Amino acid sequence: MSLQPVNPRYKPYKGAAAGWGALISVTQFWLDSKQPFKNLRALLKTNQNGGFDCPGCAWGDSPEDGRIKFCENGAKAVNWEATKRRVDAKFFAKYTVSQLREQSDYWLEYQGRLTEPMRYDAATDRYVPTSWDDAFSLIAKHLRNLESPNQAEFYTSGRASNEAAYLYQLFVRAFGTNNFPDCSNMCHEASGVALTQSVGIGKGSVTFDDFEHADAIFVLGQNPGTNHPRMLEPLREAVKRGAQVVAFNPLKERGLERFQHPQHALEMLTNGSEPLNTAFFRPALGGDMAALRGIAKFLLQWEREAVAKGDKPVFDHAFIAEHTDGVDAYLAVLDATSWESLVEQSGLTLEEIEQSALMYRRAEKVIMCWAMGITQHLHSVATIQEIVNLQLLRGNLGRPGAGLCPVRGHSNVQGDRTMGINDRPPVLLLDNLEKRFQFQVPRDNGHNTVEAINAMVDGQAKVFIALGGNFAQATPDSPRTHQALQNCDLTVQISTKLNRSHLTTGTDALILPCLGRTDIDRQANGPQAITVEDSFSMIHASNGQLEPLSKEMRSEPAIVAGIAKATLGNHPVDWDAMIADYSRIRDLIADTIPGFQDFNQRVQHPGGFYLGNSAGARQWKTTTNKANFKANALLADLLPPQVRNSGQKPDLILQTMRSHDQYNTTIYGLDDRYRGVRGQRDVLFVNEADLTRLGYKHGQKVDITSLWDDGIERKVVGFTLLAFDIPAGQAAAYYPEANPLVPLESVGLGSHTPTSKFVAIRLHAAGQTARIL
Repeated sequence: MSLQPVNPRYKPYKGAAAGWGALISVTQFWLDSKQPFKNLRALLKTNQNGGFDCPGCAWGDSPEDGRIKFCENGAKAVNWEATKRRVDAKFFAKYTVSQLREQSDYWLEYQGRLTEPMRYDAATDRYVPTSWDDAFSLIAKHLRNLESPNQAEFYTSGRASNEAAYLYQLFVRAFGTNNFPDCSNMCHEASGVALTQSVGIGKGSVTFDDFEHADAIFVLGQNPGTNHPRMLEPLREAVKRGAQVVAFNPLKERGLERFQHPQHALEMLTNGSEPLNTAFFRPALGGDMAALRGIAKFLLQWEREAVAKGDKPVFDHAFIAEHTDGVDAYLAVLDATSWESLVEQSGLTLEEIEQSALMYRRAEKVIMCWAMGITQHLHSVATIQEIVNLQLLRGNLGRPGAGLCPVRGHSNVQGDRTMGINDRPPVLLLDNLEKRFQFQVPRDNGHNTVEAINAMVDGQAKVFIALGGNFAQATPDSPRTHQALQNCDLTVQISTKLNRSHLTTGTDALILPCLGRTDIDRQANGPQAITVEDSFSMIHASNGQLEPLSKEMRSEPAIVAGIAKATLGNHPVDWDAMIADYSRIRDLIADTIPGFQDFNQRVQHPGGFYLGNSAGARQWKTTTNKANFKANALLADLLPPQVRNSGQKPDLILQTMRSHDQYNTTIYGLDDRYRGVRGQRDVLFVNEADLTRLGYKHGQKVDITSLWDDGIERKVVGFTLLAFDIPAGQAAAYYPEANPLVPLESVGLGSHTPTSKFVAIRLHAAGQTARIL
């Protein structure tokens, strides 16, 4: 589609997910790429053996060959990346950075691919061409001039390949720091923390095949229709064979209601569709833990009744006895938690909790899936551990058709963590690196994303390097994040497309254009494959299919190696040799990362190879050598004390979310088809009764402030109110537009993840001044 004219409108969507709407939308993006026939050939190689891994989400694939394996958003991601439009020296000569800041995020990325290295010239307020050697020298100069390696922040986006991520962490640790803020800190960090404590590994335990054998699939705080559309097919197949698909989400997302399969001719011709859930529960924001505890409390009640009657037990006592620790303390917490508190905090009726508990009990094999609707809360770690507790009670872990499934976002965010992109690295990784490369690795914890922003705000961090992503827009408390970047002596953005982060510069700033997944990566020893890890711990090879737009574009591994060589020389490896043949990087990975033995041989297998999961094999790498029940207390009040102490009562509780034409901060268009929004993004979804209660009308413009007891005004202006099917007391808005409302200090306990799904807000008629105490 061409750059959309702004023609705001809103009309509730009546169609099914996917189907004709998806095909029409994909066709528009395909034609607008300016090279549709090349891109069509590339699309047919998406997620295929010998092709490239989709640059979108991390959902895995079925093993069959020959089927089309991309979804609507994957097709958009490919066409968005594989555009013929260029952002080159001529483009930057036309616009000052100040002029570009006035454009929307959508406009910026629409301009095309970055094709040559650029340096910011403050005197003219423009980016000007530079050479790769000069760019690397400038980075090395800044890094070597730091008083401490800990004054540099090394950010990573989840789209970086395993090879790029491994070289990056090796270079940074050889440089002397563990400062690895990454996108995982902002999405699934709570999953990693919770699962590591409970079952000994911070990854999901299920494989793709498990979905074919599950009796029930619970989908918690997730919108797969927009964020992981390929997940809709296994959910559809599960319902068709009689399994229960149970959704917990405040918003009744279309992707979890009805699905029209684009590859099923009869459905398309008859305009039919299939249901995707057998029950849909709408908890309060932050109420999922109480709902899950209510399910467990019902199971305990039924277990005692079964024992009294001599019936079949509800709990899997053999599994609990052999594999778990802490069950008595957890059951005591269930007894101590009142039904009244569970109903009040969950936002569900007692009957709804009982219904969900019955669906869980009747299923012999259950998969629990969740995403950021669970992970971006104050008590996310405890909520995820409540998911684990529930699964442990009935032995739903480590057997076919059952297990834990945190559904990741970026296509290699899980792989980057496996490769060592971790501000709190495991000791085993550090020991292996030290032994293999013979240098003393830093052992102190580094900065996560929130800590990195604070360090830059305070002037403690001077250099910021981003391996992909859009840090300025992806992070919370946007004005403070922007100021943090502007405080730096040097900011470096390794990117495929222009975005807001390039316009939020330090004193010196560089844009380094990199190849994407679709681009052929030619090095000294020929075309190179990279690898990625999906949500099911499958390792796949990815081979680009299209000629790069410019010879000045370099691969992410080559850029990392160039920075490393300029900074450290040929220490601790010969960086040029690594880039000549990526198999040498994979040999180093095999030497130092568990599970990657014979990496180069195994990755050649069609479909890749399974990395394995200790919890899935019922091997518990915890302090107790068991799977741990965690007896966490419910929060006494979901409102943080900083909100209660602000002196004001919130009008609504806000969650931020993606639109349908969006992937993370990448805005493909101004429409949100499934929610009926067209040509606009500054909207606030509100229950109609709340509009009446607060004295507003559908379509009215408002300014929004968030509440936090620190004297900082957090405000966005000119948002259009939309009466929407959302539970009373709640509101929803798109990110990154609503990110300025999320306080930097409002983070999850134990995870430091921004609480973007629970923001206390007040509304003001547009133009009115908010009162901040």
